Amino acid sequence: MSNTFIIINNSFAMAAAERIAAKMEGSTIVSVTGYPGSKKISSLPDFLKKSFPQVDLLIFIGAMGICVRSIAPFIQNKAIDPAVINMDLHGKYVQSVLSGHKGGANEYAQQIAKITNGTVIITTASDTLELWPLDIFGRKYNWTNEYQNASENELIAAFVNQKKTALLLDVKNEGTQSLQESCPDFVEVFYQFNQIKQEDFDLLIAVTPALYETIIPSLFFRPKCIVVGTGAQKGIGVAAFETEVRSRFEANHLSFASLKSIHSIIVKAKEEAYRQFSETTKLPFITYSAEELNEKEGEVSYSEAAYREVGAVNVSEASALIASGAKTLLQTKSKHVDAKGKHFTLALAMDAEQERKGEIVIVGAGPGAPDLVSVRGKSLLKRADLILYAGSLVPRELTDYGKASCVIRNSADLTLEEQFDVMRKHYDRGGLVVRLHTGDPCIYGAIQEQMNFFDQHEMDYDIVPGISSFQAAAARLKSQFTIPNKVQSIILTRGEGRTPMPSREQLSEFAKFQATICLFLSVTLVDKLQADLLEGYPENTPVAICHKLTWKEEKIWRGELKDLAKIVKENKLALTVMIVVGEAIGNRKNRSLLYDPKFTHGCRKGIDD
Repeated sequence: MSNTFIIINNSFAMAAAERIAAKMEGSTIVSVTGYPGSKKISSLPDFLKKSFPQVDLLIFIGAMGICVRSIAPFIQNKAIDPAVINMDLHGKYVQSVLSGHKGGANEYAQQIAKITNGTVIITTASDTLELWPLDIFGRKYNWTNEYQNASENELIAAFVNQKKTALLLDVKNEGTQSLQESCPDFVEVFYQFNQIKQEDFDLLIAVTPALYETIIPSLFFRPKCIVVGTGAQKGIGVAAFETEVRSRFEANHLSFASLKSIHSIIVKAKEEAYRQFSETTKLPFITYSAEELNEKEGEVSYSEAAYREVGAVNVSEASALIASGAKTLLQTKSKHVDAKGKHFTLALAMDAEQERKGEIVIVGAGPGAPDLVSVRGKSLLKRADLILYAGSLVPRELTDYGKASCVIRNSADLTLEEQFDVMRKHYDRGGLVVRLHTGDPCIYGAIQEQMNFFDQHEMDYDIVPGISSFQAAAARLKSQFTIPNKVQSIILTRGEGRTPMPSREQLSEFAKFQATICLFLSVTLVDKLQADLLEGYPENTPVAICHKLTWKEEKIWRGELKDLAKIVKENKLALTVMIVVGEAIGNRKNRSLLYDPKFTHGCRKGIDD
């Protein structure tokens, strides 16, 4: 039988029905009258009595009253009822009627409305309030729902009424990131269960493999994140194997619903207990060669019996470590015996990619304006548990993206060691640390010594680039810093003050190239800068002195190189200044070849005069 039936009771509904059937595979159009193009049914009640428990989707084209009266006798519960859609003859309005979430009627309605160019009507509270559909949210991520102290309907009702909710994210994956980024105002995020004062909340939603006892209505999303490694003698009992696996999960206070996969050595690929367990649970059973398992020698306990029988130093622990990518096991090898005296072992490990562990991201803040930080950088700032920012160089407004519970700390008065201590505290709690640097971190960002700390302490970190102040200068000066046939190089450098410059990188030598020079962190050395630059540039070379680019306090002065020191001193400039030198400033001459009519390249053939 087809999975979708389109039910019509008017010949004028046929056009819309045919459009839908053409786009939705497995659809059958039915009618009592037997209109051309439809399958004739004897009566609607008889048809629904037989098909209602078996189909995925019923689409009624016609009056809502007919739809409701027709399905009413057959409705059971939302766990098993099919999706039901009702729409008018032309598909102008497409309404989800039954099983909006679990049956998928809401999604079907949106799909059908696109086909008919109609308006979708969805009335489920979580959708209209733009809240998480808790009953099906985890489906996309293969999570299982488990409830404690409340039924599913009771918990969802409390949530859509926006009761104060604690959200526990024990793991980290695509689903938890989605929850973090779309968190309603009445939900507070936690990363450790013992941080939650249950008496302060009405509900708990948790994404975790762990078993916790709660005193408030709780929904546990169980992610597939625990792997089992196993070794065995031939012919172990099927029931004994499953019983002991479940027992190991319970002993480690883990939900069996979080089991992701089982793993062993390749010679056990046809072991009946493993094969049946995999089929019953619909979970992967994956094997490895002895050579692959032996790569974990030194990380696992040595098994003389395993080495003698299959040539592997260990099967259960090694396969669990390989499968999980973890450095340690949740449970080392446990030994078991079935009713016939057959031996087998089990080891458990957490999927390393989903492990909730600390994260440090060095983020380029851009030149200053909060809306010039990258999209990724903004997202990280909104999620951060700690924002450590260089207050003398980064506007405080950028930290306003942080959530209410975020700790915001200015690093200006901290030594490197003190900064590291602050970050390590949050990292060890599994928090997200954003180290916010001005511009792009790779340019005078002082990040290499921080990365050295992170590497030494085996702390994970990443870097998100930002817009540099020299790029902002080009934008604000409305200038291209590379000019055809004139200037094709940009030099990013600084003057020599208390921080010495290598002998081969003296500014007076760079000046001889007459490229576009962008000077960072050098305004207090302006007299020497001017003297060094004049060794290579003509005194009438354009200069731009840019103070706090893109900040609210931004100011820009233009002039000639001979007046550089005078401009700086007259305006008492001491910090957050970018100095640009070169003929590229304001240049509007020298057309490029790229768009010249005579120029041929891979995308266009040039034309002759």
